[in-house]
Amino acid sequence: MSDSPYRVQQLDHVELFVPDRYEAARWYEEVLGLTILQEYEYWAEDPSGPLMISSDGGNTKLALFENAELSELRGAYDQVAFRTSGPGFLAFMGRVAEQLELYGQEGRRLSHNSVRDHHGAYSLQFMDPWGHRLEVTTYECEYVRARLQTPSGDQAGSGS
Repeated sequence: MSDSPYRVQQLDHVELFVPDRYEAARWYEEVLGLTILQEYEYWAEDPSGPLMISSDGGNTKLALFENAELSELRGAYDQVAFRTSGPGFLAFMGRVAEQLELYGQEGRRLSHNSVRDHHGAYSLQFMDPWGHRLEVTTYECEYVRARLQTPSGDQAGSGS
């Protein structure tokens, strides 16, 4: 480790290009609970500026940029993952089953069986309406594992 005082403290934001920043913000609020950061909303007054959204008061953010042409370029990054607690992961799974209509990259609707066991983390991977790959993940494996038993006794997503 270097003696330099410089170090990355955390990921600050990820930039996404979407056709309509406010429409995207509504979707991200409904699905992931990210809300517009009022203290930075004035940046979006500039048509080329970002609309900043976050679920943790701005510690980590998505920066939504409005550009219909660039929103079609999906190769700029592979995926954005959002970490949650074990109880939060199970609550998200419940919302997927009961109220959210989310689809994976292969076009299949997410279900209880879409959970992926990474042997150290559990995740659900899906797409936003603009083609960005997203993931909700937790490292609280024991908590989730104890509660993911299906009625037949098998573990959901264990074959993925």
